[in-house]
Amino acid sequence: MTYSRKDLLDLASCSADEINLILDTAERFRAVSEREVKKVPTLRGYTIVNLFFENSTRTRISFELAEKRLSADIVNFSASTSSVSKGETLLDTVENLLAMKIDMVVMRHGASGAPHFLAKHIPVSVINAGDGTHEHPTQGLLDMLTMRRSLGDLKGRKIVIVGDILHSRVARSNVIGLTKLGAEVVLCGPPSLIPVEIDKLGAKVEFNLNRAVEGADVVNILRLQKERQEGGLLPSLRAYSRDWKVERHHLDMMAESGIIMHPGPMNRGVEIAQDVADGPRSVILEQVLNGVAVRMAILYLLSESSKRLRNTDSSTTETPDTDLPNIGLESA
Repeated sequence: MTYSRKDLLDLASCSADEINLILDTAERFRAVSEREVKKVPTLRGYTIVNLFFENSTRTRISFELAEKRLSADIVNFSASTSSVSKGETLLDTVENLLAMKIDMVVMRHGASGAPHFLAKHIPVSVINAGDGTHEHPTQGLLDMLTMRRSLGDLKGRKIVIVGDILHSRVARSNVIGLTKLGAEVVLCGPPSLIPVEIDKLGAKVEFNLNRAVEGADVVNILRLQKERQEGGLLPSLRAYSRDWKVERHHLDMMAESGIIMHPGPMNRGVEIAQDVADGPRSVILEQVLNGVAVRMAILYLLSESSKRLRNTDSSTTETPDTDLPNIGLESA
């Protein structure tokens, strides 16, 4: 199978086969991070713009590292120091960048749907690095890779997502992706932070944390997004921590091989106890490592897809080499 899309905007539009293709490709690229020379020439000659309109540490650094390990040239864009602060529109900004012959855009934006808007108006690939409260597809993919590496096949596995579901684009991408792979997804948190009709995405809802984590193969703990809270949705952080913080005794309720995850950054002592975050069941740092591999895989697959689309548009009869092993892993 080949990845035939121009962009990666969400997991809602991806099939289970496409998700598995990305994860399988990421497994190959993960080997790059474990060898002495952590670089391949796969995207040599490509120019990628990291277009971040929201603050980010992990996602931005992870994309930059993935791009550098693929030998791409990188342009980092910050809205606060750009002409956007002078009133320039998003489309004008990107069209100016396109005039400089860029090949790909990685975009994070506070407005849901902004990457989709951009992808409709520019010819190069767009990767959604998080849009509003809509989706964060690369985080969902790296979470699934981490689960798969720890547990194997995810079909039938019980995955519990705990916390601020309402404001979480990570939760949405996880629910969508995991249900497509056959997992049982349970959402847990305060009623005020569980979206109405979220069960239509295929997840179950449980408000009691003890019942939710019973027999869980994964407990993925979300950050309480204090900066997105509006309208007094929580009485206090103390009340939240009392009822929904994952603590040491919750681990005993999980499946014996169950793991603890968190997309970061963590509010230690609020949504996750210190000894849980740093305990033997935690794979939080493994998520960080897998994030680089997943983003390398996406960049590679989109570059190959773009080549095929260009060949199709120009009516070229040449058949591009799309074999999975041809990703530059043999070259330093």
